[in-house]
Amino acid sequence: MHDDRSITEHRLRRVLKERIKPAVHSHSVPLAIERWEAPGEPVPVAEGLAAPYEPCAIGEAWGPAWGTTWFKVTGTVPAGWAGRAVEAVLDLGFDRMMPGFQCEGLVHRADGCEVKALNPYNDWVRVADSAAGGERVEWYVEAASNPVLVDHRATYEGDRQTSGDQPLYRLARMDLAVFETEVWELVQDLEVLHDLMMQLDEADARRYGILHAVEAALDAVDPGDVPGTAAAARARLAGVLAAPANASAHRISAVGHAHIDSAWLWPLRETVRKVSRTASNMVNLMDAHPEFVFAMSQAQQLDWIKTHRPELFERVKKKIADGQFVPVGGMWVESDTNMVGGEAMARQFLYGKKFFLDEFGIETHNVWLPDSFGYTAAMPQIVKLSGSKWFLTQKISWSQVNTFPHHTFWWEGIDGTRVFTHFPPVDTYNSDLGGTQLAHAARNYREKGRGSRSLVPFGWGDGGGGPTREHLARARRQRDLEGSPRVEIERPDAFFEKAHAEYPDAPVWAGELYLELHRGTYTSQARTKQGNRRSESLLREAELWAATAAVRVPGYGYPYEDLERIWKTVLLHQFHDILPGSSIAWVHREARATYAQVREELCGITLAAQSALAGEGTAELVFNCAPYARRGIPAGGAGLPRASGQPVTVEERHGGGHVLANGLLLVEIDGRGLIVSAYDLRARREALAPGQAANLLQIHPDFPNMWDAWDIDAFYRNSVTDLVGLDALEVTEPGPEAATVRVSRSFGSSRVVQSITLRAGAGTVDMVTEVDWHETEKFLKAAFPLDVKAERSAAETQFGHVDRATHTNTSWEAAKFEICAHRWIHVEEPGWGTAVLNDSTYGHDVTRTVRPDGGQTTTVRLSLLRAPRYPDPETDQGSHTLRFSLAPGAEIADAVREGHALNLPERVVTGAGPVAPLIAVDDDAVVVEAVKLAEDRSGDVVVRLYESRGGRATATLAPGFPITAAVESDLLERPLDGSAVGAPAPDGTTPLTLRPFQIVTVRLCRPRE
Repeated sequence: MHDDRSITEHRLRRVLKERIKPAVHSHSVPLAIERWEAPGEPVPVAEGLAAPYEPCAIGEAWGPAWGTTWFKVTGTVPAGWAGRAVEAVLDLGFDRMMPGFQCEGLVHRADGCEVKALNPYNDWVRVADSAAGGERVEWYVEAASNPVLVDHRATYEGDRQTSGDQPLYRLARMDLAVFETEVWELVQDLEVLHDLMMQLDEADARRYGILHAVEAALDAVDPGDVPGTAAAARARLAGVLAAPANASAHRISAVGHAHIDSAWLWPLRETVRKVSRTASNMVNLMDAHPEFVFAMSQAQQLDWIKTHRPELFERVKKKIADGQFVPVGGMWVESDTNMVGGEAMARQFLYGKKFFLDEFGIETHNVWLPDSFGYTAAMPQIVKLSGSKWFLTQKISWSQVNTFPHHTFWWEGIDGTRVFTHFPPVDTYNSDLGGTQLAHAARNYREKGRGSRSLVPFGWGDGGGGPTREHLARARRQRDLEGSPRVEIERPDAFFEKAHAEYPDAPVWAGELYLELHRGTYTSQARTKQGNRRSESLLREAELWAATAAVRVPGYGYPYEDLERIWKTVLLHQFHDILPGSSIAWVHREARATYAQVREELCGITLAAQSALAGEGTAELVFNCAPYARRGIPAGGAGLPRASGQPVTVEERHGGGHVLANGLLLVEIDGRGLIVSAYDLRARREALAPGQAANLLQIHPDFPNMWDAWDIDAFYRNSVTDLVGLDALEVTEPGPEAATVRVSRSFGSSRVVQSITLRAGAGTVDMVTEVDWHETEKFLKAAFPLDVKAERSAAETQFGHVDRATHTNTSWEAAKFEICAHRWIHVEEPGWGTAVLNDSTYGHDVTRTVRPDGGQTTTVRLSLLRAPRYPDPETDQGSHTLRFSLAPGAEIADAVREGHALNLPERVVTGAGPVAPLIAVDDDAVVVEAVKLAEDRSGDVVVRLYESRGGRATATLAPGFPITAAVESDLLERPLDGSAVGAPAPDGTTPLTLRPFQIVTVRLCRPRE
């Protein structure tokens, strides 16, 4: 038989595009259109409805960047359409290829209630399933003219303050039209069969069976009367659509989803509207399709609906109760997981799961993080302690070098906790349920022969509106279709239960899920990162002192509402395109202002609590929020500091520069202003590699291949400039408590001033770096070449640290050329090590070289600033103050202690006398992470602590107040069947037994009055 396959395939594509699809809406009449341009920011619905509208016509331009235009459309269904399905087609000027990245609309009735949203794949509104004729239509469309910012070019359209005022869109169509149901169904039949046919092998008989059925169907279609011949065409396809799937066909659990970035190429305020638009469409789709299940992952987004669209929220709640609208994830937002601090990660789950429980009575069991840029090795334990048991991610499919070896597996964290994890082989979290993607999922699935199922999140994402009726049509046709995976729409938990039961002995992946891409997100937008770190520290302080005052000071009221509100603000800004620095300028401008407000509020809460604790008096009391005693002041207490230690001396250095010493360290700064020696006097050991200089600022070109703010590519290292030019070098503090050498340099269009300080009694050299940064597409690093033979580095992460190889034996190790650390990185050889500490830097790299003398140099570098042009062309421009320290001779315990000291400065308050700690722990390996009052407002004190060194620990927790019980709890402060907390003694002291890196939350129950 002659092979005329390509002729029929081409015929199908053309007839679909040019004849059948245009016939879905047949007869049409135009709607009358009026418009009103809202001034400035979006207005309340009532104001939009009452606005003075003016006549408007199809083809008119509308919508400057970030503007809102209200359209009023009116019309009457013709009497001749009686008995027909009628829809309005409202095309705002959509580009069909970019759902989620352009104009969108929300349709309202005259009473203000929402009808549904408009987007490129959802530009219709149903008027009647069976029109009577003469129905009057009156709708108001709140249309957002968001600029298209996806082309990776530097643009100032990313902020309303700098965007243009020219209209971006033109109205394309606003009609009433007859909806031809049978034609629409024919489109779905043909598209599903076309996609399936193209995925089948050319030698597969099934492919030819479909081909000939399609040919017969096309023969039945009259191009001049598609509605009248659609049923006959469909009849010729019925046989191939009824053929059942193979018994061994891969099983797809399809979950409706609309991945909505809480901010990215749009500001937070626009996400509020995107969420409402999407939810409106989803509840409407559920009304028409009871089988439809939609998962929404971020409590913040549901809270926005509750706040801004209460009538829509009630509809959502009803669908949640019906089991169709499914909250998932259990976090406040889909946060970054690399840079978020340990306590903040715990609060993501506390406030996320608490919202779902309080509002819907639902305990979520899965963690839904498809798009975050890598996943911390601390996550499995946090997931388990939140009461969750399953984890889903998708982003690892983006890794550039190594293909992740599993799709269903157990993920093991730094403490040994394992969580059952799925990585959908469809390789997208915005699936269209087309045959190409489903076939890819089946082929790509790595657990073949042991597992048989995977999950597919489907729907247009990024504010594109979620699933559509077309997606559901594809799911129905592929539920049991020969040649296709079996598709079943179901809840995520149903998938996890089946997958877990089928494959309980899935393989184990231990350690972080490192994304081999988007490494620049550890550094971009330094002020946003600094705001996050400092907000986390300030929240720790505010809660500790407020809890202490609430227990100790009669009449002091713990600020529950304020702290929860501030926590939620900080958690929101940990979203995976805000904290990583990958959003538009508008987002980061607002973030800077928000962090300033957070700082002001938290400093006020802290000062009020400290003043209440200090009482009336003239003594200058130092409050120590750190989890370790310093200068004689206990952790979590306040008092008068004792002398720091041997005075600091300053001498001239032979050959230029200065020598600083304090009995612990001897530091030489040469005439270039570089540290050329950091000698550990206790160990009689030099920290720096021979002939090398530390605190060396280096600048690299930074023009990655693709994602500017997101990526750094390894080739940036091929070119480097050492910043050694000197403007000034002077001693500004001569001792004895501290000595400081001030170094000024200029480079490019920028200037840097560094203060290098050695303090009495300190085992660290501290550097304050003030940069006036005006470079473009450059990368600033600070290098510390250490005389240490380290096979691995240890980097602080949430509730512990993670080890990474310093060598590049394998492609997996080589891919980690940029790594994330929180407050410190530590490298060591047996018996001696060194730490590099920071107050707001996350990006680092650690490399090793072997010198001619046979020694190994391990170089630790901090990534200080970048200057990408997209999506914010002014990224990091301006003034920055960055603090970091070098700790020669430090062990892991020292790194933990000094990291907290650098990030939790002492505060001085005038008062009467010392303040005893509310909580004390007698083992320095056990770090108190948080002290707060219980969320249920019972007055109980909640303490979260963890083992910090990677070993076992036995400690005693001593509360400074009466207790009736000490209860081990989960992150939601509910009793946990654990074994870390023993029975309290009569005086309240409680024994603790912790495994390596174990997190323990203890609820200390106070006597009830």
